Amino acid sequence: MSRVSVILRLALLVLASAYIAGCASSAAQLNAWDGNPQGSANPAVLEAPGSIQVKSINGMSMQTYLLEDLALDYGILPGDAEVIFTYKSIWANPRVTDNDESSVSVVETEPQVVRFNARAGATYRFEFDKPDNRREAERMKDDFAVTVVSSNGSEVASSSEWDGRSMFDQSATSTAGTAGGNRTVLPQGNTLEQLKGLWEQANQEEKRTFLRWAFE
Repeated sequence: MSRVSVILRLALLVLASAYIAGCASSAAQLNAWDGNPQGSANPAVLEAPGSIQVKSINGMSMQTYLLEDLALDYGILPGDAEVIFTYKSIWANPRVTDNDESSVSVVETEPQVVRFNARAGATYRFEFDKPDNRREAERMKDDFAVTVVSSNGSEVASSSEWDGRSMFDQSATSTAGTAGGNRTVLPQGNTLEQLKGLWEQANQEEKRTFLRWAFE
C-alpha cells in the first residue's frame, strides 16, 4: 500500500472515531428543481438505495458525492417524471496479488430510464432483483431493469435502456443540490471537510459498513 493510501486511510479512521458516537442521521434528500416552482411545497419523493446512481431527473443533472453508495431521497415536482440512472454494485476482489491492483470489482449497467406520473406527497421506491455475487451481477448487467412502486406496493412504471433522448429540454439542465429536510449540504472545502459532511449524513448501517472497510 502506498504512503498516500496509508495517510488517507488513517485520516478516515480518525474522522470515523471522532464521529462514532453520533446518532443516526435522517436520509439525505435532493430536490430536482431550481427556485420555488409550483408544486415544490408538496413534492413526490423517490427513494433510491446506494446501488442506484441517479444521473438526472426531469432533465436536471443530480449532484454526485465523494462516496457514491449513499442512499438518497429525491424530491420530484408533481406531474410527468423522467429519471435516468444506472445500477452499480461493488464486490471484493479476493485474488489481489499486486499492490496496484484494485481490491474491489465494480459492475455498472448502461443508463436506464423510467418515466411515471408523480403524485404530490406520494413516496416511491426502486425494486429490482439483487445479485448475490459478482458473477450474478455480471450476468444481469445487460438486461437489468427496475420497477418503481408506490408506498402501498403498487407498480407504477418499469425501466428500459435509455436511448440518450429526454422528454425534457436538456439545454436547460442544471445541477441539483438543494437541501431538503435535515440534510447537511457538503462544504466546498478540502477532502477532509467533505468527508466530515458525508459522515454526518450517513446512517448507522452505512457507518458500520465503512468502519468494517476501514479496519480491513
